[in-house]
Amino acid sequence: MNISPQKRILIIDDDEGLIEPLQFAMEAAGYEVLTAHDGNEGVMKIERDAPDLVLLDLVMPRRSGFAVLESMTDKKPRAPRIVMVTGNTEPKYRELAMERGVDRFIAKPYQIEELVEVVHELLASEQTSG
Repeated sequence: MNISPQKRILIIDDDEGLIEPLQFAMEAAGYEVLTAHDGNEGVMKIERDAPDLVLLDLVMPRRSGFAVLESMTDKKPRAPRIVMVTGNTEPKYRELAMERGVDRFIAKPYQIEELVEVVHELLASEQTSG
């Protein structure tokens, strides 16, 4: 699967133990990877670096995943694809996430290979539709 090198992914998660292997896997798959360790840093990087896709945790210090979503819909003319990755698997969270424009909702723990496939799918569909 050929991915153009300009595809940029932003991982927003406060768990360093999850960020590092995920960053490694995404880079191995040919993506440029940026990271943010809380919601405020994530919002700043979304605005500054215009990622193509965001892997977004729900529960984080300083700004929750839902607050990050709010800021993205307000400010971006072309919002990135969003994959919410969270341990909060209650249906109400999934429903809220989907209502706010999340493309996929993935429960922790997850298989990194499956997450890489979801990213490939979303970015490939973006290329064909946009």
